[in-house]
Amino acid sequence: MLARWEAEGTFAKLREQNRGGPTFSFVDGPVTANRFSLGVHTAWGRTLKDVFQRYKALRGFDQRYQNGFDSQGLWIEVGVERELGLNSKREIEDFGLEEFARRCREVVVRSSEALTRGSIRLGQWMDWGNDYLTFSDTNIEYVWRMLKSVHERDWLYLGHRSTEWCPRCGTSISQHELIGSYVDRADPSLYVRLPLLERPGEYLVVWTTTPWTLPANVAAAVNPEAEYGRRQNGEWVAAARYPDEDLEDRRPGADLVGWMYRGPFDDITHVDHRVIPWDDVSMDEGTGIVHIAPGCGTEDFELAQVHGLEVVQPVDESGRFYDSFGWLHGLSTTEAAEQIIGNLEEKGVLVEAGLHEHRYPECWRCHTPLIFRIADDWFISVRVLRQQMLDANATVEWTPEYMGKRMDDWLRNMGDWNISRRRYYGLPLPFYPCSCGHLNVIGSRAELEERAVSGLDQLEELRRPWIDRVPVRCAECGEAVERIREVGDVWLDAGIVPFSTLGWQSPTWIEEGYATGAARGLTKADLPDHAYWEKWFPADWVSEMREQIRLWFYSQLFMSVVLTGGAPFRRVLGYEKMLDETGREMHASWGNTIPAEEAFERMGADVMRWQFAAQPPDRNLLFGYGPAEEVKRKLLTFWHSVKFFVDYANVAGFRPSWETLQPGPVEPLDRWLVERTHAFVADASGGYERWLSPDVMRDFEAYLDDLSNWYIRRSRRRFWDGDEASLQTLWYALVQALRVLAPILPFVTDHLWRTLVLDGPESVHLAGWPEVAEPDRGLLNEIASVRRVVELGRQARSTSGIKLRQPLRRLVVEGTSLDGHVEEVADELRVKDVELGTVEAVELRLKPNLPKLGPKLGKELGAVREALAAGEFEELPDGRFRVAGHELGPDEVLVERGGKEGWAVASGDGVTVALDLDLDDELVLEGEAYEVIHTVNSLRKERGLELTDRIVLTVPESHQQLADRHGDWIAREVLATELRVAGEELALEKS
Repeated sequence: MLARWEAEGTFAKLREQNRGGPTFSFVDGPVTANRFSLGVHTAWGRTLKDVFQRYKALRGFDQRYQNGFDSQGLWIEVGVERELGLNSKREIEDFGLEEFARRCREVVVRSSEALTRGSIRLGQWMDWGNDYLTFSDTNIEYVWRMLKSVHERDWLYLGHRSTEWCPRCGTSISQHELIGSYVDRADPSLYVRLPLLERPGEYLVVWTTTPWTLPANVAAAVNPEAEYGRRQNGEWVAAARYPDEDLEDRRPGADLVGWMYRGPFDDITHVDHRVIPWDDVSMDEGTGIVHIAPGCGTEDFELAQVHGLEVVQPVDESGRFYDSFGWLHGLSTTEAAEQIIGNLEEKGVLVEAGLHEHRYPECWRCHTPLIFRIADDWFISVRVLRQQMLDANATVEWTPEYMGKRMDDWLRNMGDWNISRRRYYGLPLPFYPCSCGHLNVIGSRAELEERAVSGLDQLEELRRPWIDRVPVRCAECGEAVERIREVGDVWLDAGIVPFSTLGWQSPTWIEEGYATGAARGLTKADLPDHAYWEKWFPADWVSEMREQIRLWFYSQLFMSVVLTGGAPFRRVLGYEKMLDETGREMHASWGNTIPAEEAFERMGADVMRWQFAAQPPDRNLLFGYGPAEEVKRKLLTFWHSVKFFVDYANVAGFRPSWETLQPGPVEPLDRWLVERTHAFVADASGGYERWLSPDVMRDFEAYLDDLSNWYIRRSRRRFWDGDEASLQTLWYALVQALRVLAPILPFVTDHLWRTLVLDGPESVHLAGWPEVAEPDRGLLNEIASVRRVVELGRQARSTSGIKLRQPLRRLVVEGTSLDGHVEEVADELRVKDVELGTVEAVELRLKPNLPKLGPKLGKELGAVREALAAGEFEELPDGRFRVAGHELGPDEVLVERGGKEGWAVASGDGVTVALDLDLDDELVLEGEAYEVIHTVNSLRKERGLELTDRIVLTVPESHQQLADRHGDWIAREVLATELRVAGEELALEKS
């Protein structure tokens, strides 16, 4: 189908067909271009995007189809480092930043090509070749403009604070990058004794799981309201942590404040140590006295500001101790732990050492455990923006709804946005601080060129290292100033795309105006004008995984509120995580990851898409080949329904016409299928409009069951006879179903369309959405009741052990009307008579609910049990019973309803059916005839006979009575021109 779509220009025809129609604006979230094959987790999101864009296209909407790639940042840097065998920032700089940048771009080129191939194989229709790439100079300029606007409003500042830091990447981590980055790990657990200077023989005992921070200790914090006491060995601890110990000199924590002590590493660092108050000291773990190292923790740093504590920073940006830390110099925080423990033990201040299991953050890119460091990072204040973003989010329709509430929670609790990273392959922050105190923020390339002192001749791209060589003149004093070396958070790149790709405030349309800088040659995307932005902004709909609430959805919302004051999207579809079919996370090291290419080979794209579309977005998707087999089974049912029509239409010479698509049903069953089809179209429309493809698939599965297990099976005789009305009705139903399913199953529906529709639109994707009348719900409910009776009848049969092919004499139905459908029920359940009335064949059986009745009745329980077993009880209203002089409630007995001897009973939804299981000789003989028909038709299939082939059938002499009584009937059912009785085996041959 991919080749046919390409050869016929199907996608281009669809876009042209819808041009000028109502607009549906979708913005694609960029996939990171650092992988060389499409992953199944990415394929899930790409499928959902494609499904709803295809649906809107069928409804005639004019759309943009711009794909996006996230093309710079640490994800790409880390991969290139591994490829080159580099493992530090110094090694990158020694390698050379220009060559490193080119290698990073090569990764983007290869990855974007591979991801495009995988997405096309998935069936996604996008404007390939006009993609946006976030390392485009145009994209960078738009971020610069946003940052200049932030600066002009005094929301930009350089913050000096303790921040989460990745020692391998050598950069800080922002708050939104931390969520979901916590892992379970075991760290050293140390209890350390700190000698009090003015209280000889007495000590504070602190606890830590980060030994490397102890050389930076400057204080110990106590809860001023909590009670503390001294052990007999002189150690001070919180009384609440040691309730069973006999503590002396108990006093409130406030009395300890100001006590001076000797630090654990005063031989290395030379600071004063004292006890400070802190209301947040926990009594849930440790000793109730907290070790404070302001250079190694956010809360510690904040306490230092309040109490005027000295800040000792022990490690550099690679997480290794500075030279000034003596024998620790050059050691990483991990390497130092064991030596620190040994040193404390030698000094006699180590009380206890062990392991502590806890949740700990790691770098989301390289999975290195994070540390805290004091750093000067650039921040955007959210104080003014917080309420504006909450107000903007209130205008957005979220599916599922709870994800919108999660966005609200994030917005209420988020800190200022740390936008700077000390890395290389990223958006250069356009900040030029001058020694005169003025911060110059460049808002565009034009402004850069106007104010540049030098370096423009070598400016290949607006990125490092080239941008670093372009100093500008300070707007205040005129001195030449250089750019800071930091690059921006990658979510700046992605968040700006609703502006940079749509041409916000662009005065003219510039052909290939987005294909600038590193993106030149990789895309032909234009930079539209502002009128275009007004047409397509805000997006009608966007979709990504739930984790993007704090990432892409947040960054878009942030920038849109800054630039326009409103939300950048009207509706959002979020979805949960993908796990393997057993519920485990997918990891390459576990061997349970599935590349999309492998999945395409083993299950096919449409089976993948079915599985993705059928998944409720509020639950994790268990993806694997086991679930795919069930999808294949359902898909084959639909395939066989189409094949059934094609086979019998060919036999009858029936050629339907697109011009006469709408049938005029005469037979009640045909009318029902037409109405059932209209209901399916209407219900599926509702599912698509709610952005819930699982509802569409659920509706389809119910429709498929009605189509194949009711209409086709009930109409088989008419198809055998070449009845044109039934063929026309079935063709109509199948064609409309293909149009509804086309967004989800684009390959199989288009293949079947070209088989079924010979004179209409060449592709199902060009056929538009079916326009149908309002369905007759009364008729549908009527047949649904009939099918419910049949389902209960089959349940009753299954409990009896009597096959469906064995006719029975009588069925009694209670609780529903079967007006006009008695014969259908009789035929479906192979019963001679159907009676409507009270089912008297039900036998009520009761057992005592022993956990309830035992304590209540005591020794009288035995008498009640015997009475229940003998059926000696009286049924009372409200589910109560009188037994052996006791009145029992509905929760005190276990109720079972079954058929009396000779009957099979089933009930549900207020309907009860009872089958008379008594078999006479006539019924048994008729059952044998059905068995012969079934066996012969199976043999016909095995022998490869055509539907119209006639046969000569021979039944064994033991079937003489069967042949005499039902021979003509059997011959008609199996297309036998002659039925012989001879020998001992059943045999057939082509006539």
